[in-house]
Parts: sequence; structure tokens; C-alpha cells
Amino acid sequence: MTPIITAVLVLSALSGILTLLLLVAEFFFANYGECTIDVNKGDKTYKVEGGASLLTSLASQKLFLPSGCGGRGSCGTCKCRVLEGGGPLLPTETPYLNDEEQKSDVRLSCQVKVRNDIKIEVAEELLSIKEFETVIESITDFTHDIKGLRFRLPEGETIKFKAGQFANLFSKPYEDVKEETSRAYSISSSPSDNKAIELVVRYVPNGMVTTYVFKHLKQGDNARLIGPFGEFFLRDTSREIVCIAGGSGLAPIRSIVLDMIDRGISNRKATFFFGAVSQRDLYYVEEFKAIEKEHPWFRFVPALSKDDSDHPYEKGIITDVVARNYGDMKDLEAYLCGSPGMIDACCKVLSSKGMPADRIFYDKFS
Repeated sequence: MTPIITAVLVLSALSGILTLLLLVAEFFFANYGECTIDVNKGDKTYKVEGGASLLTSLASQKLFLPSGCGGRGSCGTCKCRVLEGGGPLLPTETPYLNDEEQKSDVRLSCQVKVRNDIKIEVAEELLSIKEFETVIESITDFTHDIKGLRFRLPEGETIKFKAGQFANLFSKPYEDVKEETSRAYSISSSPSDNKAIELVVRYVPNGMVTTYVFKHLKQGDNARLIGPFGEFFLRDTSREIVCIAGGSGLAPIRSIVLDMIDRGISNRKATFFFGAVSQRDLYYVEEFKAIEKEHPWFRFVPALSKDDSDHPYEKGIITDVVARNYGDMKDLEAYLCGSPGMIDACCKVLSSKGMPADRIFYDKFS
């Protein structure tokens, strides 16, 4: 046997032994036993088995924190204050926490392991988040990569939410996905339609939940939802509003517009700029055009960035279209929904037109 082969075999054996030792250590030393989670200074107290993430541990007790990425640490939405027992702040958390949040003990609950008793503080409204076992009432193909889903709630149940908020949709195990997985999707229906929930889902290649929705979910299937979540909603002012969205970002804007109609808000002008690549990416056009015709306070402006065909819509990227439609915007407020790049670009345009930063509200789809 050559020295090289001998060395390879020795390294392989050592690697196997190390792996075995790690497994044994995990079994014997990572058993944290029962831990107590104290919420809001004793308002709620939960006994959980230690070792899971704080996000998962709370969910097991039906306390649901927002999570757009299913607990992977890539969305930064599952924040809460960890007052005691959370361990040191991790490098995986710092990109999502500003200096003030870090000084105030704000953590990402998906990155905090429950290894001992822990004290946390969450927003009061999160204590009323509900879980719904729904039935798929309808599935609509809006475009080549966007579907609309309508979920019927169980008999006698209703949902209370603010227009613009989102819910978490869970996929069941399928193919190589062995566990239930969730992702966040904005609610597109009006809050007055409280016996059902409508979501808009855009296909993401290799996305666990979108693949489930596009390839496996059928009308009549059961589906689990949790919500509502989010701080993206229409503020109670009298200012004229500008809404800008692209792709599935249309969903919360539709909810806001329908809610304004249902509540009889006609003293605020509202313009909705919807950016798309080509005509095949447009949807809900007829509905918004009908709203525009019936309600003088509303204007709908679709814009196509890469469609040279003859069409009645604005041409160009959405930021340019917004810029040429307005002069001074210091007395307006804006609601943006879409990709981080689109929202960052829109914020620059709005700021250059004089709109204060505290009047620009957005929901970045990561």
C-alpha cells in the first residue's frame, strides 16, 4: 500500500471518528431540558424543550412572530427584545439590526437558541396573531409567473387585518422537501372580506413554497396560514398618496385601494404606478381601470420598461415614469412594495422631489 493511500485512509478514519464524537457530544451535552420563556414581564410564560430556536419554540406555543424566510435568517423580520438568557449577538444578526436596535437588546428570534430560561419582550399585537386551517377556494393564473390564491376560512371564523399586511403560508412536504415550510405573502383582499384571505404568489425558481404552490397546490386542498403581520399599512392622514409597486408587490396596494373604497375615503387622491417588463406581466388592469372610472380620486398608471409594441401604457422604468409625473412632492406620502432594488431607487426619486423620509412607507420583498 503506497504512503499516499495510507494517508488518505487515515484521514478518512479520523474524519469518521470526529463526526461520531460530534454526534455523541450533541446527544449528551446539547440536552438542555425544560426551559421557561417569559414574555412581556410575565404576561405569558411558556415551558418548552430547550435546543430549538426562539422562533420555533414560540411557534410551538402558538405565539407567532413574523418570518418572511421561514426562519433561515435572511429576511430580518422576526425581531424581538431578548432581555435575559439569549446569549451573545451573532454575526448572522448584525446585518439586520441597526445600532439602536442592538443597544436595545433586539435580536432575530430565528438565530437565538433556547438553551436556558429566557426573558423576552414582543409587541402586544403579536399576542393576537392567529393560525388558520383554510381551504383553497380558487387559484387564478394572473401571468406566466404569478398566481392569485383565495383561502376560505373555517365556518364561523374571521380574520382582522390592516390593508397592506401579510400572512405566512405553509407548504406541506413534497418531493425532496421533507418538512413543512413557510413564506410570507401580502394579503391582496380587502379587510372587509374577513371570511377569506387572498394572496398573490410570484414563482421563484427553486423556491420551496412557490414550487409547492405552482406545481402541487390544487383547488379544494387544505392550507395553513398564520397572520396577520406587518407594519405596512395606510396611515390615517389627509395627504395625497403615491403607490408604487412591481410584480407581486401589487397585492398590498390592491388591498389598500379596496379598503379606501370600502371605508368611503374619497378625500385623498391616490395614484398607483405599477411597473412591469412587458404586457404579459400585467394583471388586475381591468379592475384598476374600472376603479379609476368610478372613483375620481384614484388614478392607475401601468408602465412597461421593455415593451416596444404599440400599447396604451407609460414607457420606461417606473422611477422615470414617477419622476416625470410629479414636480414638488413635499406634501405627499408614498407606499412602495417590491424588490429591494426597486424600492431603494424609488426612495431616491421621491427624496429628490422633496418628500420627507418619514412619509415613505415600504415593504421590501426579499
